[in-house]
Amino acid sequence: MRAKNVDFEVTYVNLQDKPDWFLEISPHGKVPVLKVDDEILFESNAIAEFLDETVPPRLHPEDPIARARNRAWTDYVPDFVKALNAIGYATTQEALDEGIANAPKAIARVEGALASRGNDGPYFNGDRLSLVDAAYGPMLQRFLLVEEHLQTGILNDFPLVKAWAGALLSNELVTGAVADNFAEEFVKNHLRRKTVAGSKMEARGMAAE
Repeated sequence: MRAKNVDFEVTYVNLQDKPDWFLEISPHGKVPVLKVDDEILFESNAIAEFLDETVPPRLHPEDPIARARNRAWTDYVPDFVKALNAIGYATTQEALDEGIANAPKAIARVEGALASRGNDGPYFNGDRLSLVDAAYGPMLQRFLLVEEHLQTGILNDFPLVKAWAGALLSNELVTGAVADNFAEEFVKNHLRRKTVAGSKMEARGMAAE
């Protein structure tokens, strides 16, 4: 919506204490949810596709084959997220080591997609943001915050993914799409879930004090 200069209002929801009105409109109890007049849309990809069909400029490619490939890679996001979250949300060193061992398979698939995209970036389709960028940006933003503390270096073996992440996190349209207190809440979430990353965040905070 920010990339399309759409006027909108945001209501943030505490996912630890979801209000009844939110549960009534979100069948899966997840964010985001988009209200358009009296209609309710849910699920990120469905919302993104609706906006791309109704509000210019189009962020999907015009070419049908390229558009289908883009959609295929947005559909791969859950696998990518699962792989990186196994690192970021590991609660033991054993689980962290397992996550680090398993994640390269998922990252390599995205590296291959970037290698075969037929352009020099910096984004998935070249010099303009696409729905693929919008889909992967939030996960890469969160993982790089965790990586500051874990220092796994896992992206070093995937230079295209690493460069793509850097480009996305240099774009205010991506980094500005979160609440002002996002970083603080991100840390609280990790402390609440007792992750390895959270323990390192806590230690760094205590050291800073």
